[in-house]
Amino acid sequence: MKDRKLTVAYNNEIADSVWHMSLEGDCSGFAAPGQFIDILVDDMFLRRPISVFDHDDAHVEILYRVVGRGTMLLSEKVPGDELDVLLPLGNGFDLSKRGKKTLLVAGGIGMPPVHEIAKQLITLNGTDAGNDFRVLLGFRSAGDMFGTDNFRKLGIEPVIATEDGSCGYKGLVTDVMDMMTYDYDYVMCCGPEPMLKAVYEHSPDGQFSFEERMGCGFGACMGCSCQTRYGYKRICKDGPVLFREEIIW
Repeated sequence: MKDRKLTVAYNNEIADSVWHMSLEGDCSGFAAPGQFIDILVDDMFLRRPISVFDHDDAHVEILYRVVGRGTMLLSEKVPGDELDVLLPLGNGFDLSKRGKKTLLVAGGIGMPPVHEIAKQLITLNGTDAGNDFRVLLGFRSAGDMFGTDNFRKLGIEPVIATEDGSCGYKGLVTDVMDMMTYDYDYVMCCGPEPMLKAVYEHSPDGQFSFEERMGCGFGACMGCSCQTRYGYKRICKDGPVLFREEIIW
């Protein structure tokens, strides 16, 4: 973990209350999709943990939804502003344990880690022709959608589910999973906890990234501990990605 001063390159609203921010500086050290950064925002006591959408050694991109004062203040940042950021944090998805046919599932703002998984699987597939994957994205409505073009730039046409049927299939991602002809044997999923639980019940095996309120973000305060089949684990340090076999609902 490093504490770095990063500079805002851009910060744009891309959907209703959803923002895309790029930060420049020393962003080296990320090892797996699903890791996150922890941002100090103005006078807020706690940092804001946010999943990584894209990165290289010189920049990191995040997508975030404005849900409170902290993210509202973050949305007001402009190019040139400097932010104090802890990175990289957490344990991400282990792609070596993927299935032969992997289904990537994201709900709303859980999309960024799934995008990074897809990027890395495309690279892996260059040397592992036996691996295959599909992408399933869930939103409340067409007006809430974002990021789909980023998958298309990777050559991936994501399957879309909207609760109101305004785009793609009508219903939840699990409704689409029930009707898919794609015979997946593994799921990698990120999104709100009710969705994670529902996808868990529809998956033979997989990995799930949990969203959780965090105090420190690096395992010291124990505030985000949860019980697993192998004892208590900290979502910020031992997660946010947990294997299906260890999750207790």
